[in-house]
Amino acid sequence: MDYGPMDEEDFSGSSPAGDGVFVLCEGNFMYGNATLSYYIPSKKRVQNDIFSRANGIALGDVAQSMALHDSRGYLVINNSGVIFAIDTDTFRVVGTLTGLVSPRYVHFVSDTKAYVTDLYDSRITVFDPRTLEITGHIPLPGHKSAERMVQRGDTVFTNCWSYDNKILAIDVRRDEVVDSVTVGIQPNSLAIDRYGKLWAVTDGGYEGSPYGHEAPALWRIDAETLRIERRFDLPMGALPSELSLNGAGDTLYFLDRGVWRMPVEAEALPAAAFIPYGGTIYYGLGVDPRSSEIYVADAIDYVQPGVVYRFTPQGAAVDTFRVGIVPGAFCFK
Repeated sequence: MDYGPMDEEDFSGSSPAGDGVFVLCEGNFMYGNATLSYYIPSKKRVQNDIFSRANGIALGDVAQSMALHDSRGYLVINNSGVIFAIDTDTFRVVGTLTGLVSPRYVHFVSDTKAYVTDLYDSRITVFDPRTLEITGHIPLPGHKSAERMVQRGDTVFTNCWSYDNKILAIDVRRDEVVDSVTVGIQPNSLAIDRYGKLWAVTDGGYEGSPYGHEAPALWRIDAETLRIERRFDLPMGALPSELSLNGAGDTLYFLDRGVWRMPVEAEALPAAAFIPYGGTIYYGLGVDPRSSEIYVADAIDYVQPGVVYRFTPQGAAVDTFRVGIVPGAFCFK
C-alpha cells in the first residue's frame, strides 16, 4: 500500500546503529489516538508521534505491542485489527497485515513464519513476514484466546490469560498445540531464562469474576518437562505484570506498583521493590537486552501524555522523557 510521499521529514540516520528504543503508546480505547515514540539513549533525545509524521496517517486504536525482525518493526494495533510493518530507520510503512480480529502479540518462528495471538479468536494466526500474507491458523481447543509468546527449541509457549489458567506448548514444526500446564488464574506474561526455566505471573482474576479470584503468584516451570518447580505467592490485591529478563537472562523483573527484581535462582521473593512505587501508574516495563538498563512507562492518569523513566541496571535514575498517551510497550533496536 502506498501512503504517498512524505518529504517534509527525513528520519533516516536518526540514530547510531543499534541505539534506539521504540515506545508504543496505547492511547485510549475507541479514540484512535495511539502513537509511536523513538528514544535515542546516547543522545537522551526522544521523537514523538513518529508513525503519523512519517506516514501521514494515524497509527490507530490501541497500540498493543511491537516486535522487530529483519530491519522491520511490526506494530500490533489491537482494536483496529491490523499490524503495520515499518522500516526501522525511516519509520515508513512497508506493508500491512489485516484480517485479524483483536491481535495482541507477534512472535517470529523463522524468516518465513510468524505467529499472532488474538484476544477474541480461539486460534493463533500464522503469517509470512516477507509477504504479510496469512498462511494458516493454529486452533486452541478449549481456549478462547492467547497472549504472549516465548520460544525454546522447537516449542513456542503461550499464556491463555482471559478467564483461563493454562500455558500452551506449540510444536513449531507442525503448528500444533502439543501440551499444556495449569497454573493460577489468568497468567498475563511469560519469560524464559538462560537455564531453560519458563516463568509466568498470574494476576489471580478479580473480585466477583465468574472464573474465580485468588492471590496472584509467580511461577517457575521446567520448559522441557512442563513440571512446576516453584510457586511464589504474592499478597491478595497485588497486581503483577510485565515479566521481563535482563540481557544475560539471569535476573527477573516485573511490575507490582513498583518494579521488582530477583535472581532467577532465588528461592524466595525479594522483601522490597527494587524501584519503589512512586504513587502513580507504572504501566509498562522493558529491559534493554544489551545494556540491561531498565525503562518504566508511567501512564500517570491515562489521559495526559505519559512519561518514561530510564534507570541503570543498579536502579539509578538516568533520564525522564515525555511520550504519548498510555505508554505500554518497549522495543529495543
